[in-house]
Amino acid sequence: MSSLQLWLAILGGLALAGVVAHGAWQSRRSELKRARNEGEAPQPAATADERREPTLGVAGMVEPQAADESPAARAQRRSAGPRLDALVDTIATLQPEAAVSGDAAIQHLPPSRRAGTKPVLIEGLNSASGEWEPLRTGTVYRSFQAGVQLANRSGALNEIEYSEYAQKVEAFAEELQAGVEFGDDMLESVARARELDAFASQHDAQLALRLVARGAAWTPGYIQQHAARHGFVTSALPGRLVLPSAEDGAPPVLSLNFDSQAALADDPAQSAVRELTLAFDVPQTPAEERPFDAWCAAGEALCIALDAAMFDDSGTPLSPQSFPAIGAAVTQLYADLAAQELAAGTPAARRLFS
Repeated sequence: MSSLQLWLAILGGLALAGVVAHGAWQSRRSELKRARNEGEAPQPAATADERREPTLGVAGMVEPQAADESPAARAQRRSAGPRLDALVDTIATLQPEAAVSGDAAIQHLPPSRRAGTKPVLIEGLNSASGEWEPLRTGTVYRSFQAGVQLANRSGALNEIEYSEYAQKVEAFAEELQAGVEFGDDMLESVARARELDAFASQHDAQLALRLVARGAAWTPGYIQQHAARHGFVTSALPGRLVLPSAEDGAPPVLSLNFDSQAALADDPAQSAVRELTLAFDVPQTPAEERPFDAWCAAGEALCIALDAAMFDDSGTPLSPQSFPAIGAAVTQLYADLAAQELAAGTPAARRLFS
């Protein structure tokens, strides 16, 4: 069985599993939404199975869906950095005895805002606007909230990471002379983390298309010349070209990767490239960007221009005739993510699948 057939078979099995888990997840999502709107701590979640690592495979796209925010609003929110979200964070509230300046709060932030492999975020309630925001100077805050991410591609939050997070929060609270209330205790947070991690591992996909030279090898300059015709630009990483997103500061829609040593080589004999990988990260890329259409178009065009053969990531030959089935599979993946308020390309999804 080819990797594509295996991937589609696995997706079918996961769909059946999803039916069983749907009711429990819907109930959990309602609790999280209420917690975000009313400031309540959600109830503990059931422990999920251990993480299954996502595989590098082929996928597709869904038709564009209406977004709650305008592109300008999303860009403005992104410019402020990652934000706490009860769907993907366990959150503690800190109430100081008196209002605290942003300058003082920033001075007492933990030296490292990570707990193991999980980011720790701290926000303040702006006294003037009444809005939660990342801490900044020249501002006064009347309360704070700190959270640690429940899961990412490194796995679920564990007990050691939670303890490290709690210690950082308590030390920060002590400096601000603030009381601390943790929304979930360690066992509750770890159970929530495993539940979220199980969902994420079942809905993670990265599309990869390999282009292999049929005849003469390519030079990096020759690759760049052809890729530029399809909107690709050079990136900070040697051997990586990207198709930028229309959203300022967002991850690229596609990446085109080849041997970094060849990209850096001065000797023409060492700069020969015989293989490229055209990829996009499905949960990181919003459907509105039409990444699958861009992937198909760039893959076919480069295949012809460079006289290349097309393969999937496992080495199985691939042709454009396979694209409709692939696209249908990931249309369902996009829909599943959106149904759980983790639509591809949203801040919460990008944090979870990072």
